[in-house]
Amino acid sequence: MASTPAPITVSSLDLERIEQLLDLPAHRDAAGAQALRGELARAAIVDPPQMPADVVTMNSTARVVDEASGDTRELTLVYPRDADGSPGKVSVLAPVGAAMLGLRVGQTIDWPLPAGRWLRLQVTGIAYQPEASGHLHR
Repeated sequence: MASTPAPITVSSLDLERIEQLLDLPAHRDAAGAQALRGELARAAIVDPPQMPADVVTMNSTARVVDEASGDTRELTLVYPRDADGSPGKVSVLAPVGAAMLGLRVGQTIDWPLPAGRWLRLQVTGIAYQPEASGHLHR
């Protein structure tokens, strides 16, 4: 069921920080590291001030809807150090986090669940994006 989403957009600042993260021994071979590298390899890179406001960037909070159930939730894409187990915080190294990075409102991701099941989530809005809020160096 997993499919490759449409092209993604990533800020040059996020790219630099994520590449540094992936170079660390603690994260180099993490479960989501390879998927994240793949996402970055296909991304269009833009400077933070040019980031469209409808894109999920690091530290963004996206509204997503489960296409099967209609349930809505907010997910904040964070660096591993900030993934403290709080509801809604998703590490960029988690499969769903790597898949969220760079998505635009209207795009979907397939989120793997236990027992081989999948959840399809659609990004329906961006509640907060650092770049759109002027927080370019967060």
